[in-house]
Amino acid sequence: MKTIQFREAICEAMSEEMRRDESVYLMGEEVAEYNGAYKASKGMLDEFGAKRVIDTPIAELGFAGIAIGSTMTGNRPIVEYMTFNFSLVGIDQIISNAAKIRQMSGGQFKCPIVFRGPTASAGQLGATHSQAFESWFANTPGLKVVVPSNPYDAKGLLKAAIRDDDPVIFMESEQMYGDKGEVPEGEYIIPLGVADIKREGTDVTIVSFGKIIKEAYKAADELEKEGISCEIIDLRTVRPMDRKAIVESVKKTNRLVVLEEAWPFGNVATEITYLIQSEAFDYLDAPVVRINTADTPAPYSPVLLEEWLPNHEDVIKAVKKVLYK
Repeated sequence: MKTIQFREAICEAMSEEMRRDESVYLMGEEVAEYNGAYKASKGMLDEFGAKRVIDTPIAELGFAGIAIGSTMTGNRPIVEYMTFNFSLVGIDQIISNAAKIRQMSGGQFKCPIVFRGPTASAGQLGATHSQAFESWFANTPGLKVVVPSNPYDAKGLLKAAIRDDDPVIFMESEQMYGDKGEVPEGEYIIPLGVADIKREGTDVTIVSFGKIIKEAYKAADELEKEGISCEIIDLRTVRPMDRKAIVESVKKTNRLVVLEEAWPFGNVATEITYLIQSEAFDYLDAPVVRINTADTPAPYSPVLLEEWLPNHEDVIKAVKKVLYK
């Protein structure tokens, strides 16, 4: 094993797949000459050249369309958005074309493409640069949605996403690029659609994904001091969702808390709550509790932003609520 940063795990995954398959290329704003806005493509221009590591204009609709069209001629593009907030400019291409090419062509064309970049908040970036769109994309048949929380998962999942024959939305975080973690020296791949139990427990199940799962870890450490055992499931892939892993855990613990950095209306936590009431209702000893951001645009004020975001104290309160403590 070696210890590397999250950004290095992303770079290694892309580079290894580009060495393996000449049809893979990277396209996006500042990915080449600048080595990536977050240095996640450092050194790739030097290794692969300007035909495979392509700087684009600030025109997300245009380069998303170019990349999607190139899949129909045998390519496997990776499109980097500086933030998924900017993907809204090109979302028509993602939703109306990438997600539907296979069906609308009667299976004549597939669309092996990865759209990657940071999602959700990252400090004082203002309302328009602090939005989480996992549930938006996960609502669309034809798209797969991946949200890793650490370097090991990021590398293994990104390699799987690049090899997948369907479009994959791969969502990272500006606040995770510097995170360090252990990654194997050799090649490995993590299959999409498989959740991971990060911490085993017996009293309550906590389901989360992405950078916000760190708050669940903090809460579990504090609760352990009080004799409360938390099982933490990292979804890793939002769609397809590992429903079996969630259901089996709830059958064991009989309680569920869902932690998600997203607005509360119609999000991933809502889907998980429906899943449990439909498939594990008789196992519940308490109503499901979900923890989300406030139902407002993200504030710029640091004091308001701290209040807006879920934190480990919210998780502790939720766990105690489902335990009637």
